Amino acid sequence: MPSDCISYQNSGYFSKLVVDYLAEKPELKKYYNHFPKLENFEKQLNEKKLNFSQNHRTVLVSELEKQYQNFEISEATRKNISLLSDSKTYTVTTGHQLNLFTGPLYFLYKIVSTINLCNELKKAYPNHDFVPVYWMATEDHDFEEINYFHFKKTKIKWNKDSLGPVGRLSTKGLAEVYDVFARELGVGTHAETLKNLFKNSYLKHDNLADATRYLVNELFGNKGLVILDGDSVSLKELFAPFVKQELTHRTSFHKVTETNNQLEKDYSIQVNPREINLFYIEDTLRERIVFEDNLYKVNHTKLVFSEEEILDLLEKNPEKFSPNVILRPLYQEVILPNLCYIGGGGELAYWLQLKSNFETNNITFPVLLLRNSVLLATEKQVTKADKLGLSWKDLFTQQQVLFTQKTNEFSQFDIDFTEQKEFLKQQFEKLQAIALQTDKSFTGAVKAQEIKQIKGLENLEKRLLKAEKRVHAEKLERIITLQNELFPNQGLQERKANFAEFYTETEGKLLEKLLPELHPLEANFTIITL
Repeated sequence: MPSDCISYQNSGYFSKLVVDYLAEKPELKKYYNHFPKLENFEKQLNEKKLNFSQNHRTVLVSELEKQYQNFEISEATRKNISLLSDSKTYTVTTGHQLNLFTGPLYFLYKIVSTINLCNELKKAYPNHDFVPVYWMATEDHDFEEINYFHFKKTKIKWNKDSLGPVGRLSTKGLAEVYDVFARELGVGTHAETLKNLFKNSYLKHDNLADATRYLVNELFGNKGLVILDGDSVSLKELFAPFVKQELTHRTSFHKVTETNNQLEKDYSIQVNPREINLFYIEDTLRERIVFEDNLYKVNHTKLVFSEEEILDLLEKNPEKFSPNVILRPLYQEVILPNLCYIGGGGELAYWLQLKSNFETNNITFPVLLLRNSVLLATEKQVTKADKLGLSWKDLFTQQQVLFTQKTNEFSQFDIDFTEQKEFLKQQFEKLQAIALQTDKSFTGAVKAQEIKQIKGLENLEKRLLKAEKRVHAEKLERIITLQNELFPNQGLQERKANFAEFYTETEGKLLEKLLPELHPLEANFTIITL
């Protein structure tokens, strides 16, 4: 099988900002705290210890016990919840939307990365404990982003209207989705396991938050994963002072805008702050809070508050205030004894915009770690790659570039006319020297002829490449077919395929294959043969 490895920086799938972060470019250092190296976690741990109170631990543990009270949980998870009361216990957190049946594969990779980093930290710092946390994005309202998943070539979608936070959304209507999924799965022991998992998750729980908690707990509970829902009165009470600061001083708007003005000179900006980065939420409502005419208004509603009224509402009903993408990270770090956030490239890009706001609020900025990325390949696909003489670097190459590279490689002669074009340019330089000694009109004629001749060579080069592609069409087609299998729609497999497809492929042992192979502090694509 191909033995080369692909670094994240060379994969072609990450933004310039993320690539430069991974390269530890000095100009980015002011936008993060400590780079994700094992030795840096001691510094992070000591800093977090200074501004995370025992009271917050007490509230957190009490809330987790409440959230889990109707669920069967493993001894490992129960122990981890209890450990959070101890001042020597810290968390590593990943967050994700409530995608239907986990959505794309990278949802699993985030959680496996989080679990494995906790294990690595425990070995390095045995006097402390480390708890993996999955933060459910229950307050999101982008239902269209989460209401489907792909199983092989079928898009399985939940058609439903949704207005408020998705975690509170009723699961009514998912029986029809189950029927479609069950037909696609067919029969067999592992198919039946997946059917039961879907039924027990979505048809036996009343809302999407509980359904997702059950599903993720079934998949990862035996590894001690703790699942947290931030849509909580007691947790919002801890965050209320920061909400008040946001309402009265617009701190995040000013700080993040300053950072964006610096970053946008060299990078694309992931998110832009609003004047107030809060939503007002109810069961079927999640709308922005805006400040107009010295009043606080809930967008697209008739709800209007004076400053005194909205601060009174915050004191009595903090659960009605929901942080947006700018403030959600701050909320997370206020209520968790967290050391590290594990996310995708897009997430890390916007976290890098937020450090100054953390500093102003005197909250420790976490270590930012890019989650593991994985390419799953069957033994049959690996054998095909071997027979075709393909490296993993080849398969990660943009398709048209790969097509041309392989055509050149297979050809018995050189298709690249660079040498001929350079020779031609040299000859025309000599002609230009002669032309400068005669009538000026002759220099124009020489230049025009040079352009024509170079263009002619380029056209011949293209025609020869096209002819060679026809000659080697069969082998090239096999290469492209294999690449399309591994990179659906010429994109990363992990961004489209659902775990169910590979669960059946591995006879129910997908997680057993992932857990020992994913090393979160190594910045390479993990390629796993099934």
